[in-house]
Amino acid sequence: MPLITVNLIENVFSNEEKAQMIRKLTDTMVEIEGEAMRPVTWVKIEEVPEGQWGIGGNALTAAMIHDMQKG
Repeated sequence: MPLITVNLIENVFSNEEKAQMIRKLTDTMVEIEGEAMRPVTWVKIEEVPEGQWGIGGNALTAAMIHDMQKG
């Protein structure tokens, strides 16, 4: 059974957006491997507290990610 793990910084995505990620990732696995994979595809979302995830030596916050999303 496939297990897809998604790591996110907390307070960036809404519950609705996370549910959409789960649906779309499951649909993608089914697209690749067939409908029989739907009931055995697990998607796990893990949220990392703000400031405990860094890129390029900088700790990221939800506000920083929201600014990136705006462009």
